[in-house]
Amino acid sequence: QVQLVESGGGLVQTGGSLRLSCAASGRTFSTYAMGWFRQAPGKEREFVAAITRSGGSTLYADSVKGRFTISRDNAKNTVYLQMNSLKPEDTAIYYCAADDIGPGSNELAYDYWGQGTQVTVSS
Repeated sequence: QVQLVESGGGLVQTGGSLRLSCAASGRTFSTYAMGWFRQAPGKEREFVAAITRSGGSTLYADSVKGRFTISRDNAKNTVYLQMNSLKPEDTAIYYCAADDIGPGSNELAYDYWGQGTQVTVSS
């Protein structure tokens, strides 16, 4: 089992940047593929990005491709989401999740979830 805690959310203006972090504890972090998802008010949770166990391969939603970058540091048991050129439509609660098989874009495949961090982009 693994516990996940997100941080780094906040309020930023359109065009600004934020870096989210997700710290993991418990079972060996490097055995999990990791993903980021988000849920905007009144909408379903959606996939944002994912990364393999080694960090050698990544996957992005079309809506964030070229603006967001997922990375991980297995020595620090942490996965990151660098968000640049933020837009008001990026406003959501951002969740990190761990998948012991993946990575992929299907949230049903993820076994463990953090509690989320709020990102608000003002226009």
